[in-house]
Amino acid sequence: MQPDSSSAFDSPAAPTGSGLRAFREAALLLILALAALLVLDGLVFRIGPYKKLLEPDSTAGQFELVLRREQEAQREYGDNLVATFGDSRMSYYPREAAKVEPQTGYYLRQAGLAGTNARVWYYMLRDLDPTASRYRAIVLAVNDFDDEDQAYQDADDLRVVHYAAAHLRLSDIPELVLSFPSWTSRWEALRSALLKGYAYQADIQEFLDNPPKRRAYVQLANGGYPHWTWDFVDSTKTLEGLAIDWSTFKVTFPPNATPDQIDTITNFLARRPAPQTGTMAAFRRHWMGKIIDRYRNSRTKVIFIRLPRGAVVRPDNLVKKQSATIRDFARLPNVLLANEHAFEELEHPELFKDGLHMNDKGNTRFSVLLSQEVARLLGPPAPNWQALPDHPRDK
Repeated sequence: MQPDSSSAFDSPAAPTGSGLRAFREAALLLILALAALLVLDGLVFRIGPYKKLLEPDSTAGQFELVLRREQEAQREYGDNLVATFGDSRMSYYPREAAKVEPQTGYYLRQAGLAGTNARVWYYMLRDLDPTASRYRAIVLAVNDFDDEDQAYQDADDLRVVHYAAAHLRLSDIPELVLSFPSWTSRWEALRSALLKGYAYQADIQEFLDNPPKRRAYVQLANGGYPHWTWDFVDSTKTLEGLAIDWSTFKVTFPPNATPDQIDTITNFLARRPAPQTGTMAAFRRHWMGKIIDRYRNSRTKVIFIRLPRGAVVRPDNLVKKQSATIRDFARLPNVLLANEHAFEELEHPELFKDGLHMNDKGNTRFSVLLSQEVARLLGPPAPNWQALPDHPRDK
């Protein structure tokens, strides 16, 4: 008898023909199941009716309401229309801006949303202005013309997959996913952009809890949202009494400061400097650059404004900023840079309700100053300009 020469280190036997066939069949079934899931998801959520049933107060629902409101405004306003974009700090009143339209010749419309950034603005603009020709200008509001990295970066913000969920195309997925810096964020973005049902899962659960209630609220919001947002009046709270010792970052809060005021002052206005890595500059070059590229051969100008910096202004020497992407953009022929001192008269505690946002009085004055600065940059309106005799808000 020959000795057994096999050992524990021998390679496993090659799969038999039946084993390979079973593996291929399982792989084919998996591929077919994934394809069916994608088709079903697409039929229900991508091209189906669900986006008309989104919770109006959700991020995706707010995106849809603003998009629909501004698409309707395009049909009601004249040719000299300006769309503005920003987060919740871009809190002017379009109704107050409209009051100076007879002098400026331009109507300003708010197309931004709280909690958004240039990545969301790009997807909003793509569907709001598909021909890149409807507006005389697009205004992008930023905190600073220079690039300052902060502890939380726009590049990491996954809310875009919820805000723009109904408008992300399959062709968007590679660029969108790779625009996130971490693999964890990329995986989350991939799942949400590929499968709309995944992005909508919380919304779907709430809808299924009470479908008639959701339908009734959607109908109410669709009819009332333009009027509600036009007539909105912000808080009259102030930050009078606020002081910050920048050598120690010690904050003297206003008397009877609310938790929200304390939080926004601490985490935004009096924040400690973060390491400067160039992440903000890269994000701006990518997403603001894409917006500028859309209007490169258009009559539409892209205007950058620096928002009022706060109730107390942070010293410039707190951070050594390494780049100024927006100032670089200003060299392009279709880009205009607002006077960065245009809104400094608003940088006082009595005009802010918290560490981030202006109050009613601040917003009212900002509305007029913003309209005047946009008109100064654009020059006289088109020759066929004619002020609208009646504002269309009540239609």
